[in-house]
Amino acid sequence: MMSTTTPVDHGATRAPEPLARRSSIVHDLAVVAKRSSRGVFREPEFFIPALIVPVFFFVVNVGALQDFAEASGVVEDFKAFQLPVSIIFAVTGVSRASALVTDIQGGYFDRLLLTPIRRPTLLLGLMAADLMAVLMLAIPVLLLGLLLGVNFVTGFAGMIVFLLYGALWGLAFAGFPYAIALKTGNPAAVNSSFILFFPFAFLTTTFLPKEALTGWLATVATYNPVTYVLDGLRSLITEGWEWDVLGKGLLAILAVTVVSFGLASAAMRGRVAQSA
Repeated sequence: MMSTTTPVDHGATRAPEPLARRSSIVHDLAVVAKRSSRGVFREPEFFIPALIVPVFFFVVNVGALQDFAEASGVVEDFKAFQLPVSIIFAVTGVSRASALVTDIQGGYFDRLLLTPIRRPTLLLGLMAADLMAVLMLAIPVLLLGLLLGVNFVTGFAGMIVFLLYGALWGLAFAGFPYAIALKTGNPAAVNSSFILFFPFAFLTTTFLPKEALTGWLATVATYNPVTYVLDGLRSLITEGWEWDVLGKGLLAILAVTVVSFGLASAAMRGRVAQSA
């Protein structure tokens, strides 16, 4: 007697496989930031040269120029005048761009692009690590200034704002090395990105207040965003809560942020298209 059992269609009864759910932007940001932050502590040799430069400039400039600057009446307290310059040197060019180049060359970055991770978090997570790094560099410079007799008329709150103000500038400038890293994937090109800072650093009120500058240097300093960042930092030390001065510095930081991270975003889009 022949069996009349109907064959079972296993494909028809199989439950559909669940689709992978995309994680939240907060989760994506936390994952990238956590990995980048661990990298900061794994590279202590990164901090030594980055800290030597601002400390060197502060000590040498104060030792060589303080008596002359204060005797001439151009600057009343040269140590207070130079401390913001040292902070700017400490936080500028600090970024995880070199680590990003390593990820690009090793293929890790391309593998990340194959995941559903949100592209903006790839930069924002790195910036979170950058913020921690610039604060770790700025705090010793501030402590050195306090040790040498720099007094903040704004008190402890002014010191906190001083550190955050400098850190914002560091983050604003970080977009440039990220743009170079994403565009070239070349570590030498990223390492040379600090050269971009030299016009910002020296064509401004680094050694003299704006009123003492003349000719073309005074004109360039007027359009240099670092001039207004330094003014904001100095006001916290010697003038008090000058909101208009602080506001101009923040606008200068915002302008640099728009340019630098506009370039970084464009480079990111190009890198994504190249990896597609």
